[in-house]
Amino acid sequence: MNKNIIISDDYLMYLRKSRKDIEAELSGEGETLKRHEKILTELSHKMGIYIPEENIFREVVSGETIASRPEMQKVLSLVETGSKKGVFVMEVERLARGDTIDQGIVAQTFKYSNTKIITPMKIYDPSNEFDEEYFEFGLFMSRREYKTTNRRLQRGRKQSVSEGKYIHSVAPYGYKRVKLQHEKGYTLDTIPQESKIVKLIYEWYTRGQSQENGAYERIGISIIANNLNEMKIPTRKGGDWTTSTIRGILSNPIYIGMIKDGFRPQVKKVIDGEIVIERPRAKEEDIALVKGLHPAIIDEDIFNLAQEYLSENPALPVPTRYKIMNPLAGLIVCKMCNRKMKRRPYSNKNPDTLMCDGPTCTNVSSHLRLVEERLINSLEVWLEKHKLKYKKQEKKKDNLENEVINKAIQDLDTELETLNNQLNNMYDLLEQGVYSTEIFMKRSKLISTKIDSLKKDKDKLLKKINSKEDKELHEEALAPKIENIIKVYWTLDDPADKNKLLKEVLEKAVYCKTVNGRWHNKPDEFELDIYLKLPR
Repeated sequence: MNKNIIISDDYLMYLRKSRKDIEAELSGEGETLKRHEKILTELSHKMGIYIPEENIFREVVSGETIASRPEMQKVLSLVETGSKKGVFVMEVERLARGDTIDQGIVAQTFKYSNTKIITPMKIYDPSNEFDEEYFEFGLFMSRREYKTTNRRLQRGRKQSVSEGKYIHSVAPYGYKRVKLQHEKGYTLDTIPQESKIVKLIYEWYTRGQSQENGAYERIGISIIANNLNEMKIPTRKGGDWTTSTIRGILSNPIYIGMIKDGFRPQVKKVIDGEIVIERPRAKEEDIALVKGLHPAIIDEDIFNLAQEYLSENPALPVPTRYKIMNPLAGLIVCKMCNRKMKRRPYSNKNPDTLMCDGPTCTNVSSHLRLVEERLINSLEVWLEKHKLKYKKQEKKKDNLENEVINKAIQDLDTELETLNNQLNNMYDLLEQGVYSTEIFMKRSKLISTKIDSLKKDKDKLLKKINSKEDKELHEEALAPKIENIIKVYWTLDDPADKNKLLKEVLEKAVYCKTVNGRWHNKPDEFELDIYLKLPR
């Protein structure tokens, strides 16, 4: 071990697991990153280098590209400044195994910053022509190995599906994932309580809900979701049942013992110069259905009947579903249950309302237009108060609160200076033999405790005054935006444009109305508290 080890900020360490490492860990070989960190730490110590903790980057996510590896992005940002002498890594292949563009970025970053790549086997000097070629060849072989591994995995995936195995990591509602005995792969087994809910959903949708007269009446997806929520039946994640969750269960052939493959294929696109991975829904003819090894929960005839009913009531097309029709979308929060409130459209020339769709929430809805008007009026009130506040400040010029805080900080500084002088004098008295070690330790501890306490008090005051100044700066920046909204808001026709303007200045608005009655004399009798985008 080198005894002349120095702490150096000039070197970095990058740690990343490969697919082989993950497989080895599953077979019980221990945690890879810790083992690699130990090897690289010993190597750096032999070279007389100590790498501080903040210069060690551990990649805990598995990503093919640089864009999907945040720690690698940090390393490259530091390397390209030219301030680092080297990066410790187990193998050059750990730096990039993505496409040719990513490999080129890595190679050029190290070359033009003249940063060495230090591995247990070899040190690569980018300024050396032979090392540069060796490094680029290593990246090329890494990419080739990745493609070979990926092809092998895809073949294995296809083979598993053809054998009826379940290849996904999360089991659908009603099932749990179980390891197959004496062979590779997984299948599904039913969860009794959840499978009863799945059967109930199908029964309500295809046969109906029993009535008092003994007959059955079919109910729709929205009512099924509301029923389950009112019955306090939890979803897998503990949230509320939604129409999309119910529709997903009703349309999933997994419940008749089938495995669906190719439903959401991975598609890569180049958008604005970046590779984006999308998973669009496949066409029906491209989806493969294979008999699974797992037990069915639903009879095939019932499932087919559910598909007929679903085809009669398809989900809204994407453009209609996501077009903003509510100018207050995402902004109004229910005070009673903290849900985002929604627009409820009406026909026959009746005005739209703003409502909370919580199944048990008692917050009363209001006309959307009335809430919209109250919101703009609240912004007008805030703007007038803001102008008045700063007119007063201009006249006074001095802020009394800031003056008091600054005086308190000065007093603390004076007290801290006195205590520090006392502490220095105690050291002198200890050296002169006036204080014994025991007395010195006792008294110095008391003074040190007081100093720490005063420093904390000073930090609180500094944060308070900085926070106040920061808030005032934000208010100054928001004021012209709010003034512009008040001027142009009612001239806009598109709800999306109105929504975009409001979201520039508003964090949220909290709504509450307790007075019920459709024909109430005061339809605008509700509370609306606005929260601007200001530091707390």
